[in-house]
Amino acid sequence: MQRFSTPLLVIVLVIVPVFGQQPSTQSAQQQAIAQSSAAPQTTAQLSPPRVKIEDYRERASRIIGAALTSDLAYRRLAWLTDRIGNRLSGSESLQRAIEWAASEMKSDGLEDVHTEKVMVPHWVRGEESLELVEPVHKNLAMLGLGNSVGTSVEGVTAEAVVVHDFDELERLGERLRGKIVVYNVPFTNYGATVQYRSAGPSRAARYGAVAAIVRSVTPVSLQTPHTGALRYDDAQPKIPAAAVTIEGAEMLERMQQRGEHPRLHLKMSAHFLPDAESANVVAEIRGREKPDEAVVIGGHIDSWDVGAGAQDDGGGIVATWEAVRLLKQLGLRPRRTIRVVLFTNEENGARGGAAYAEAHKAELAGHVLAIESDSGVFRPTGFGLSAKATPQARADFVEIAKLLAGLRADHINPDGEGTDISPMMDAGVTGASLDVDGTHYFDIHHTEADTFDKVNPQELASCVASLAVMAYVVADMPERLGQ
Repeated sequence: MQRFSTPLLVIVLVIVPVFGQQPSTQSAQQQAIAQSSAAPQTTAQLSPPRVKIEDYRERASRIIGAALTSDLAYRRLAWLTDRIGNRLSGSESLQRAIEWAASEMKSDGLEDVHTEKVMVPHWVRGEESLELVEPVHKNLAMLGLGNSVGTSVEGVTAEAVVVHDFDELERLGERLRGKIVVYNVPFTNYGATVQYRSAGPSRAARYGAVAAIVRSVTPVSLQTPHTGALRYDDAQPKIPAAAVTIEGAEMLERMQQRGEHPRLHLKMSAHFLPDAESANVVAEIRGREKPDEAVVIGGHIDSWDVGAGAQDDGGGIVATWEAVRLLKQLGLRPRRTIRVVLFTNEENGARGGAAYAEAHKAELAGHVLAIESDSGVFRPTGFGLSAKATPQARADFVEIAKLLAGLRADHINPDGEGTDISPMMDAGVTGASLDVDGTHYFDIHHTEADTFDKVNPQELASCVASLAVMAYVVADMPERLGQ
């Protein structure tokens, strides 16, 4: 296993971001929630905070300074993406990532480092292609959707019918029988647009479509298709489904508008193998006074089988892991335990989060807070806090965030959650998300372009600092958050 020393390296504070800085946005994966949520409470509406942040200002400064002058997280993420790469559930590369992370955590001196077995789905993409065969011949850039069935060996050839929403699909109804439905739906926000990827194939199958093609869920495309999971409706036939680029979807629409009746030939050898053994990786700093109460932070160690999973979610696991390692290095042992969990199988099954909640169900009453980082490691803007959090918890969260004002990471959004922590939240644990400037997250999300070069070292370091300060203060404050 690769080992890393931990010299402090001063990072130049004026760095040109990979994508440039844009106005702050809600955590990228929660854009739809943000748009439908009520406006955040003002300070006047909140309960008086109980946490005294002046007691933590010096320690917060030490944490931030240490995070911004270390490049260990950046180097670890480089090693993960360059040497291991993408990490689809069931793959050998995911297993290597799990073993590497556990080994490195032990070398960091973290406590109770262990893995927790999880059986995960093992979907294999296989060979795949999409061709336009009429009115001209052209190979189209595509990616099969995760968990899709394959075609026959010969593939499927049929006329493409472009629709713009489910209402249009319903109006066409039986006229779609024997056709390939193409959803050409422009990106508005992730929550609103992703439904065509997740539910679109089964909705098309209801009317006899033989395959579904989805415009990639992204606002920007440079001939880069975006994959992601679909969810079949067991009441409908399972038809093969793939994503095309914006360019491909728009071309098919132009042809349809000219009355040219484009025909497509889709071949996919996608299939499932038996469930595979995987694991969540767990490590912690044991609390000095209330070790049975815990703050959990983490992200997911798996990724799609394209790109290198740098922003989704290699950065998330490295940032949360580094936050805990940094506290250990600084000798800051809080009253309560801080536990980092690298969840497996978030992308196409969410079994890691469910397995953690089940394995620790007897302890969940002692889980004070769970923070998920799964929106990339762009410049942090603050945190989302669950809408179900108590007014007292929100008041304390808003107060603690003031310690991050120097990073411009002090905004608390009205809701926060994550796929992996949702089973814990269902059991009553307060949930939160690290929020970042997600302006460019969906440019590369689930694509071959999710690679290490898209990560800005100073933004990653700021994410580490934000997570470490918030987790530490919540874990150390005399009163339990929200009570």
